[in-house]
Amino acid sequence: MAMPPLPDSLTEPDGSAVIRVLSYNIRSMRDDREALARVIRACAPDLVFIQEAPRFFRWRKQAAWLAARTDLVVLSGGATASGPLLLCSLRATVERTEDILLPLTPGLHRRGFATAVVRIGRARLGVLSCHLSLRADERYAQAETLLDRLKAMDVPHAIAAGDLNDRPDGRSFRLLAGELQDCWTAKPWGDEYTSTPDHPHQRIDAVFATGGVEVLGCGVPRGLPGVTEADLRAATDHLPVLAALRVPASS
Repeated sequence: MAMPPLPDSLTEPDGSAVIRVLSYNIRSMRDDREALARVIRACAPDLVFIQEAPRFFRWRKQAAWLAARTDLVVLSGGATASGPLLLCSLRATVERTEDILLPLTPGLHRRGFATAVVRIGRARLGVLSCHLSLRADERYAQAETLLDRLKAMDVPHAIAAGDLNDRPDGRSFRLLAGELQDCWTAKPWGDEYTSTPDHPHQRIDAVFATGGVEVLGCGVPRGLPGVTEADLRAATDHLPVLAALRVPASS
């Protein structure tokens, strides 16, 4: 079933930017890479917040392949952020990037953030891709650190997105939603559940924005032209989250 249209990317006369933001756990590109590329390309994103990007042998080459196949460029992250990766379109002017490794808990997977500050039109914003811990106490500490990092960016607006490994009623999800706009809650569009593609039953992936960013729509782009059920199932073990946001021009 076709969904109502999501606003296209554009720069408004006052310099405000309408942008498309995609969050996607790609399971290290171990599945159907061409299907993955088709899904991302069909969403026409300006910014892509990736989790579980390739981290080992020739990981930069794999990230570059995905960027080239989706008409994007690598912004930051990958193995240097322990999995989170940022891609962007040529609309984005990059001010700075920083890959952040979080404290390692023995016996658990190393986590990190891929971050950047970009300008699109006259809008200036911070962006952060995350993949939070499977363990509740570590996940909550990482969510606290995420909020601290956004504040430390010293930007008028910010977007954080990723795989939270937590549901909306979970402690870490609620912490983030209490400080930021949960874009699905603010303006539902498309489907809600992101896990799993074959049996969507939970929302553990999300896009968040600071106050002042207008949410124009957010959800799983099932039914979006060019996004097929076969590709969504073949691409990876999560469904993507697509949001359209209006970011005000910075003074």
